[in-house]
Amino acid sequence: MSTLSIKSEISNVSVSLKANVYFDGGVTSRAITLADGSVKTLGLMLPGEYEFGTEVHELMEISTGNLEALLPQATSWVTITDNMSFEVPAGETFKVKVHQVTNYCCSYGAK
Repeated sequence: MSTLSIKSEISNVSVSLKANVYFDGGVTSRAITLADGSVKTLGLMLPGEYEFGTEVHELMEISTGNLEALLPQATSWVTITDNMSFEVPAGETFKVKVHQVTNYCCSYGAK
C-alpha cells in the first residue's frame, strides 16, 4: 500500500459511453483510453463485499472512500482510504469490504 497524490483530472482521453456494471450495480466503472493508448477504468463501489480477478497487473488508486482489502497471498485485511493505492499481480484474485462509497481509478498492465 502506498499513499500518493492522486490526480483529480485526466486530460485528453476518450470515454466509453457504456458502463461496466458488476455485483447488481454495487460496482460500476467506465473505460477511458488515454492519448498513449493505455486504458484505465474510473469507477464507484458502494458499501458491500466484493471479489475480483485480474487478467493483467492492476494498480488500484482510491481517490475517496474507505475499504479493507485482502490481497493475494495475504492473511490479514489492510485498510485503504483516500489517496491510497494497492497493486494486484496478473492472474490473481482479491477481496474488498467497502465501508463507504468509494471512487477509484484502475490502471491495467501498470508496473
